[in-house]
This record gives sequence, C-alpha cells and structure tokens, in this order.
Amino acid sequence: MDAADLREAVEDDKRTELDRIGSSKFLIAATDADLEAEPVLRAAADSEHAAAETFAAWADDEDDAAAAEAFAAVAEQEREHYDRVADHLPDDFEPADGGPMHAYLRGRDDGIERVAGGLLGRPLVSVRSHTQVISFFVNEADEAMANLFRELKTETNEELERGLDLLDDRCADADDWERARSVAAYTIQVAYDDYADSLTELGVDPRPIC
Repeated sequence: MDAADLREAVEDDKRTELDRIGSSKFLIAATDADLEAEPVLRAAADSEHAAAETFAAWADDEDDAAAAEAFAAVAEQEREHYDRVADHLPDDFEPADGGPMHAYLRGRDDGIERVAGGLLGRPLVSVRSHTQVISFFVNEADEAMANLFRELKTETNEELERGLDLLDDRCADADDWERARSVAAYTIQVAYDDYADSLTELGVDPRPIC
C-alpha cells in the first residue's frame, strides 16, 4: 500500500459519512440551524482555532522531527485561517475550542496516528465543510467571502497532500498502513457522529432525502 491507496481506501470506507457531511445539512448542524452569515463564520472560526491548538500541541511534543516540523507549519497556517475568518467577526468574538473530533485527535501520541488523523481524516472532513461554506456565500451573493473559503479549501487540500507524503515516508509495513487507515477512518466517524447528533437534536434526519 502507499498513501494514494490509503486515501482511496479511507474514502471508500467512509463514503456515506463523508457524503452526508458534505451535504447542505452541514451548516444546519454547525450553526444550530441559524443560517446567517455571522453564525456560519463563527462555526468556521471555531474549527480553525481548534485545529491550530491541536497541531501546536503536537508540534511541541512530537519526537519525529519531520512530523513536528509539519505540525508546526500546519498550526501556523490554521492560526492564519482563524485570523482571516475572525477579521469578519465582532472584535469581542472568543472562539470555542475542542469538539469530539479534536478531543480524539489530541489523544493520539504516535506520529503515524497523528498524521493519519490530523492530515488525512480531518482534512477529508474539512474540505467538504469548506465547500458548504463556499456555497452559502455564493447564495448570499458575497463573492469575497466565497473566495476566502475557496482559498482556505485549497490550503487544506495542500495539508492533506503533505500528510500523504509523510505517511509514504513513515509507514514501513502493513501494520503501519492498517493503523493509519483505522485512525483516519475513525477521525471521520467521530466527526460524522457529532454532525449526526447535532442534527438529531434539532429534529433533522442526517440521512439524505430519497
């Protein structure tokens, strides 16, 4: 197996969950059904802040020098993402930290598992959430904000590619690849369960309407 095969396997394993996260219901879950520009931006800012905190903590205690360097670079980029979103929020905005997915990620203490969860599973979720935010601002006829999130989505895809390169370098045998696959898939599952629970609490079925 290589990293391209791993990505394909994880996306196949979690196709249903990723498709549902990438649906128009995502923003209902993320904003508690408050589909206005500010709640959408608040949810996005919270997500970027949580990612920055996760990667910064990993960068501080990761033994693998190349992985630590990657985590530090991603933490810096996620802080920049947060700042770019928070610039459009009130000055007194305070981001929320954590959430089930980041709680799971922060419990990983192995380099391969951190890369698989943080730089494969998480961005596979994030690029789909960015797509929904882009669509929201397109529908609001706010092309500047849509373009901002297009840029964030592009940079998140670059993080994913960096993660794939790291996994190619660090996965030495079938056990490593299976561990990476398990952690990446579970990261997506945790994100999906949080999404589905949020919708259910709002009385919305997370399953698509057929």
